[in-house]
Amino acid sequence: MRAVVFRAAALLALLAGACTPGPNYSPRDWVSLPPDAVVGAGDPTRSAILNTAYAFGTPASLAGRPAEAAVAAAQLDYLASEITFGPRWREFDPTIGLLLQRARAEVRDYLGISQEAAPQVVIDSLYGASRALRANDRTAAERIMSPPVFPNAQLTLARLTAMPLLPIANQATARAAQELDRVGRIDGRSRGGGGGGSGGRG
Repeated sequence: MRAVVFRAAALLALLAGACTPGPNYSPRDWVSLPPDAVVGAGDPTRSAILNTAYAFGTPASLAGRPAEAAVAAAQLDYLASEITFGPRWREFDPTIGLLLQRARAEVRDYLGISQEAAPQVVIDSLYGASRALRANDRTAAERIMSPPVFPNAQLTLARLTAMPLLPIANQATARAAQELDRVGRIDGRSRGGGGGGSGGRG
């Protein structure tokens, strides 16, 4: 009973803290990651959870690596919708989805991305910019990150190059990784064996 009360209180606290006016897109909009989001037959959502937990937990690892930072930001934007509304994540603590949505707002605010932009547009643009940056084509990256989603592409690129520790993103992605491990261990026991974590939709 205590656990239920605690989780309800945490849920209300997160809702109260979500403070900015609501975006004009539906947060339930279907989202997906591009085919190159993961190499081979790996689970892209699981990979996104683990990668964002590392990236936002150790931002120094992204210093001078805007292509990698763009991918981490895209993955977090994806997780904020997928973990909250994706049917395969019903076993996750619901407060994590709400925290990821707050983290998405924090990251968008830092990078100068419109809070009103639909998640899939942001995801596709950041992955496109990442590909351009890996090809050493900064001009193409700036062209991809165009208004109104990216009001100032040069500012966004500069901030991707020097990501600070963003506390909400750090907390949200760390909790998502912990929950992935917790659910994976429960699933492993219920199936009588190992198997680490549920997968994502896309």
